[in-house]
Amino acid sequence: MNNQVKEINYISSKLLVTPIVSMISISTLFLFISSIFRHEKFDSGAWDLGIFDQAVYLISQAQPPISSFLNFHILADHAAWILYPLALLYKIYPSVYWLFTVQSIALAVGALPIWYLARQAGLKNSQRVVMVVVYLLYPLVYNANLFDFHPDTIAVPALLWAVLAARLGKIGWFCFSVIVVLGCKAVFSLTIAAMGVWLLCFEKKRLCGAIAIFAGIAWFAIANKFIIPVFGGEAALLERHFYRYSYLGNSFPEMVKILLMQPGIILEKIFSLTNLGYLLLLVVPVIWGLAPQGLTPLISAIPCLLLNILADHPSQKDLIRHYSLPVLPFLMLTVIANLAAGRVWLQQKKIIILWSLVGFLALAKIPFISSKQMWYADTLQATKEAIALVQAQGSVLTTYNIAPHLAHRPLIKLTDTSASPVDFNVFDYVLLNLRHHFSTQEFANGLANQLKNNQKFQLKYQRDEVYLFEKNKQK
Repeated sequence: MNNQVKEINYISSKLLVTPIVSMISISTLFLFISSIFRHEKFDSGAWDLGIFDQAVYLISQAQPPISSFLNFHILADHAAWILYPLALLYKIYPSVYWLFTVQSIALAVGALPIWYLARQAGLKNSQRVVMVVVYLLYPLVYNANLFDFHPDTIAVPALLWAVLAARLGKIGWFCFSVIVVLGCKAVFSLTIAAMGVWLLCFEKKRLCGAIAIFAGIAWFAIANKFIIPVFGGEAALLERHFYRYSYLGNSFPEMVKILLMQPGIILEKIFSLTNLGYLLLLVVPVIWGLAPQGLTPLISAIPCLLLNILADHPSQKDLIRHYSLPVLPFLMLTVIANLAAGRVWLQQKKIIILWSLVGFLALAKIPFISSKQMWYADTLQATKEAIALVQAQGSVLTTYNIAPHLAHRPLIKLTDTSASPVDFNVFDYVLLNLRHHFSTQEFANGLANQLKNNQKFQLKYQRDEVYLFEKNKQK
């Protein structure tokens, strides 16, 4: 009899998971198609799709992954060693589509641990399904997927699996999940350490909590004191890590000094309308499921929230980009806890789903209905034809939106009005779109005129104000 009961429970569990797998599959496909649509319409950018695509490609070719966009080794960017295993996919076939595939799967698969965590919390099957819908319709999931590619997206399901593993006492899986998170971005070490505090003090998972605290602190020190400086030097720290907090100084010691000696600066930055709007954006899609008694999971999100609130850059204060992704898993855990305890504002499942759907439609940047996606349409065919004429390993100077389509080479640079005068001699090709560019029209026209008068280059292609210049081959 006991065996029969176990078998029935096993079959029932499998049947209940099947709709979730279908939802994840549909979501993955939708996320993937959206990314491809945006990229093929030339709305992706060199920062950051071109950066990561070039780095992963160079790793797959056993070449030093020195980003010609950043001018330093990719490990100096965020110590994201996860790019190295991703390069194995490029060995099968080098294509940026792999990055879109991994990102879409990672974000959609986050729904699976959500389902298991909801079951563990004692939610009914219908409530678990609702939580999966709430997660998949949370606007940040879609928007972060659409905003080029970032290893941050891989950390979302890894954080959720880490919490599930900790609650189940699966130390091995917990450690593996933590390692994956740390490999996505150096600053996630702070999130891991904060998660350790939460697990230790509130979840009573002492071993997992201690492991997370130690791993987070250790990796933060290793990444910031060794990996990033060694592979990128002072330039990497200043250009990619401190410029968003320039009002606090240009180094960790300076920042700590200002934080301690001039707290008024910090308070003024924290208590601003911009930050209030940012926090509202974060909570509105799930505000029905937030209650003061069940907010302890958000302790893990404090480092990410503080970094975004203190940043002197608006890009870290919205749901369009990836910067708030470490908050998402713990926001979902908070909603699950409140739903299990009956502390939610909305009780009816259909109303909750409707709320999530309205939030998604209001805050998700869906490219299929965006007029911005048509801005490149008048030069789309000409740009594709010009790209097809660029040889595989030739060095290229081009514009921000074209660069991600030509990143599979050691040297590719962007036209930039703020940079020093361009040395055309280091490039084999210069591809310009005079209608659509990230510079002044005067600057774009000036580049084209210089190349027309440069005897070392010939005009290889011209159509719809798209110009491809090729360096003359020396005899």
